[in-house]
Amino acid sequence: MGRAPALAIRLRAVSKAFGAQRALDRIDLDIPAGSYVAVMGANGAGKTTLLKVIAGLAVPTDGSVTIAGVEMKRAGPGLRALVGFVGHESMLYPDLTARENLTFHARLFGLTDPGGAVGQASRLLEVERILDRPVRALSRGMRQRVTIARALLHDPAVILFDEPFTGLDEAAALSLSGILERLNTPERVLLVTLHDVARALSGPQRLVVLSSGRVVLDTAIHGSDEDVAATYLGLLRSEAVRR
Repeated sequence: MGRAPALAIRLRAVSKAFGAQRALDRIDLDIPAGSYVAVMGANGAGKTTLLKVIAGLAVPTDGSVTIAGVEMKRAGPGLRALVGFVGHESMLYPDLTARENLTFHARLFGLTDPGGAVGQASRLLEVERILDRPVRALSRGMRQRVTIARALLHDPAVILFDEPFTGLDEAAALSLSGILERLNTPERVLLVTLHDVARALSGPQRLVVLSSGRVVLDTAIHGSDEDVAATYLGLLRSEAVRR
């Protein structure tokens, strides 16, 4: 009997409130290493808040978040460095070149060889040819690649993507799908918030659906799973009815 994959992320009764509004409501999740998970739900369901709580960018009101066996409340910079975060806005400095942006962040991460880290990440994302162009001159797709390269500089075990396909044309979106597939390794967790159910069924192996801050569906995906798609769309319709 094979050994179970290491548990990379564990959430227990995680809630997050903003005043009277509860963005996350008693969420329990176990995500093993090697997982590629799509997180879906209507606008305001809590997807971005969930990613920020896992990344340590937001502190839960209640409950615990554990990464690699260590609770985030007790985590130092070393543990937080296990996580990479890619928002739907690049947050790159537009007047700096791609190389300058990456080198700056490599130094912020305290990497001993910033140039080597930039080279490795830029080769993986195939952005070497645009490294010396200012970010403001890059297409949306290329800016997204540079943003992902930045998240990979410190070789994180967990990478969180918040709506990474937003604003991409079809060619750039297809390219990004391929990048995500390459990043899906047995040692790493990919957690991606999405709106498009077709994208969720064409790469991720697991679908987690949020509604009003709660997990209402957590299921494996097997290829283009019509049953999963129908279930998800049914949940969206019922959520619209309740509102």
